[in-house]
Amino acid sequence: MLFSQFSRIGVFQFLSTKLKNHKFAIRVCDCFPEIVSLVQVTSFNLNWVLRFSGGFEEFCCDRVSFAAGSSALLVDDYVFDYMPVREGFVGKELVDDNVVDSRLVDGECALRDRVVSSKRVIRPVGRKLLGMVSRVIKTLSWRAARHVSFRKAVKKYGFTKSIDNFRIIVHVYAMAGMECEVWALLRDIIEYYRNSNLDVFSLFTDLVDSFSITSSSNTLVDILVKLFASNSMLENAIDVFVQSKVLGLTPSIYSCNFLLKCLAEANKGEYLLNVFDEIQKFGPTPNAYTYTIIMNFYCKGQELDIGEALSIFEEMEKSGVEPTVVTYSTLISGLCKAGRVEDAIEFINSMRCANQPLNSYCYNHVIHVFCLKGEPDEALSVLQDMKSYGVTPDMYSYSILINGFCRNGNIEKGIDLITEMESNNIKPSLACYSPLLKGICDSGQTDMSLDLYDNLKNSGYEGDQHVYNILIRGCCLRADLDSASKLLEEMISNNTTPDTFNCQNLIPCFGKMGFVDKAREFYNILLKCSILPDLLACNSIVQGYCAAGRVGEALQFIGEMCDQGIAPNCYTYNAVINSFCKEGKSKRALELLPVMLKRNVLPDVVSYSTLLDGFSKQKKSKKAFVLYAKMVIAGITPDRITYTILINTLCRRHKMRKAGILMNEMMRKGFIPDTMSYTSVISGFCKIGNMRKAWEVYNEMLQRDIVPSVVTYTCLIHGYCKANRMDIVDFLLDEMRSKNISPDTVTYSILIAAHRRLGHLDRAYELMLGREGNSLTLTSFPICSCQTSEGPRSLLSDGEALIHKETY
Repeated sequence: MLFSQFSRIGVFQFLSTKLKNHKFAIRVCDCFPEIVSLVQVTSFNLNWVLRFSGGFEEFCCDRVSFAAGSSALLVDDYVFDYMPVREGFVGKELVDDNVVDSRLVDGECALRDRVVSSKRVIRPVGRKLLGMVSRVIKTLSWRAARHVSFRKAVKKYGFTKSIDNFRIIVHVYAMAGMECEVWALLRDIIEYYRNSNLDVFSLFTDLVDSFSITSSSNTLVDILVKLFASNSMLENAIDVFVQSKVLGLTPSIYSCNFLLKCLAEANKGEYLLNVFDEIQKFGPTPNAYTYTIIMNFYCKGQELDIGEALSIFEEMEKSGVEPTVVTYSTLISGLCKAGRVEDAIEFINSMRCANQPLNSYCYNHVIHVFCLKGEPDEALSVLQDMKSYGVTPDMYSYSILINGFCRNGNIEKGIDLITEMESNNIKPSLACYSPLLKGICDSGQTDMSLDLYDNLKNSGYEGDQHVYNILIRGCCLRADLDSASKLLEEMISNNTTPDTFNCQNLIPCFGKMGFVDKAREFYNILLKCSILPDLLACNSIVQGYCAAGRVGEALQFIGEMCDQGIAPNCYTYNAVINSFCKEGKSKRALELLPVMLKRNVLPDVVSYSTLLDGFSKQKKSKKAFVLYAKMVIAGITPDRITYTILINTLCRRHKMRKAGILMNEMMRKGFIPDTMSYTSVISGFCKIGNMRKAWEVYNEMLQRDIVPSVVTYTCLIHGYCKANRMDIVDFLLDEMRSKNISPDTVTYSILIAAHRRLGHLDRAYELMLGREGNSLTLTSFPICSCQTSEGPRSLLSDGEALIHKETY
């Protein structure tokens, strides 16, 4: 009624020429009739209209806000004061509809008996926000809306007024088809909801009211679904999809497909199938892409179920939806991943008979499976069949084949395929040459691969990280560290960032070959490139320092590792512990255990075994067994090597009964004694002259199919020589020959000494001449102090620590 009165006096005549689009103006007015007045409101008109008392202003605001998508746009936006105020009143504030003098203490009322009537308008709180809405409706200008963020609007005008005004703007832009603007506004609102811990699920009802469904609501639903899904807010996207159905809105199949795609990528199988079921029952009508998304979900990863994928495909055909070439490719990929290559080939043949669309991707899946199975010849026949049907192989087709042949060692065929690509005007990419370079490097022809790489550079190719990794690895395998260093320097100069793969190849190679300073140099280069070397590379440097006897530098480097944020592990410290034990500094090695615990590195069984061996070699058996007790209390289970060290320690001290008890305990815990364990016991019995017991242990060793070593036989020979049982000594020598075990220098020294003692000087002389044509100088010394010919044993394989082989 109010607006009809205004229309009669012509104050609010709607001028559609003010809008950018005349048709859009008519469309907005059809949906929101009362906006006719709002569009042409000027500051003067607005203030003049709002001077009317009697509730007109609230009635007007209610009419406008309900029509504009149930947006309470102007409710309570304007406060009118008709209260009389005192003459000369200054510092006015509006508090509870009364004017209060701010100069009065404690808010004492400023009104007194004498007042002068005055009519004035307090400046509206949300006038700027209303002006923005008005400009958007009149001009559709994005500039009018983008300067006021939703967060700032809420801070200035309050949440209710802001959401009501922004709702109108969103609907207006949506009706105009300005989806980018709608997307930006909604993203701003969602961000505020999330940062303010508001219920995001209520956003849809805040923007779309069931009593004011407009043509813009469907657009709003589509954009909200896409916006939520693209930001991994999948449950909110599903909620919008469900609520839109309740309100009778129909999202587009494109937004539904996007939601399905995001659910599939997030592996939300249950939600995916529920949404797909809703789409099938209530719309929108699924298209080929919809079915392809569901099929692809069943054709990959842990959800591989080719039976379900085939069912979806059949359902698609029954519904009259024409499959696309992507649909066919997805199904062929699923068949190949399920190991049904024959079915995939049969399906391709049926498609050919039905003149269905095929492309290279359909065949590439089959070619890839044959190459993975190590059957590149079968893959090549598929390529020929592909060409006979008229489908041109692409670069990926050839790349798969080249990789397949090169992995099988057929480098010549890979080169032929490169030539074929060039003859078919398909320029090979660097990815096609990569398997060729790798195959050549694996065959040990690193020089040839470097020559090929030089030719590629001359042809305009630039090496990438993968190619450099292949070449550096090939050079490291051949110990060509100079070429590897040049490649790494070239890589850095070409702004190609080295990765951990380079570290795992180059730095350890330098460390193992004793070039620890060179390894450290490349470590520093990687740090300058802002690349943090991995723990394997750092441990190789620590091991290199320890191998060179530079234990102090190794400890200093461990400190630098910690400063760089690289946490050392047991292997790091075990290398240092082993070096200290080698140098006879077992006490210094023991001091590293608290340091390890302080850095959250728990000592393992190898750490303790190395320390036990160190104390045992220093003849500090008491400390060794005290450490063993602490090891058990700490909950670390001894292994076979630990037991062997302790058994050998007891045998050295001639405590054979305790050694036997420990051997039995070792076998009860499931650790089978090895050659070293039995040799320790045999050596112990030989030292105390109990050859009967030594012989029993030797026979038990043979019954367990444990092959004696030269040290085992040397111990027995020494024992029987002391007992003057040369007949058994000759028998043991025959046993050694039958097992192809050659006596070492210590064995010959014992035999020569025994024959000299027995007066068999001719036999002693023959033994001396028979040993490498007297080219070696033999020394005679007791077996209890001899060194084994095998030297110190290393347990440092695959991250274990070092331990010496015990001497017998």
